[in-house]
Amino acid sequence: MAHTGGHEPPSDLVCSARGCRAHADFGLRWNNPSLHTPERRKTWLACTAHRQHLSDFLTLRGFLRETVAAEQLRC
Repeated sequence: MAHTGGHEPPSDLVCSARGCRAHADFGLRWNNPSLHTPERRKTWLACTAHRQHLSDFLTLRGFLRETVAAEQLRC
């Protein structure tokens, strides 16, 4: 496969929940303000079944910034 430059996303996005191997439907964009600059975003992937659990975890800590469709992460 030829390298075309830039970032190539994985061919299959897998949920970040521990032990889950399901296809991710959502990207949970977050940052830890005590570690990251305000514009920095890290991403956890979530299947439909784990979206709420992972969102709640990040929200409780004040880290969740936005939730996007996983397909938007492939751009």
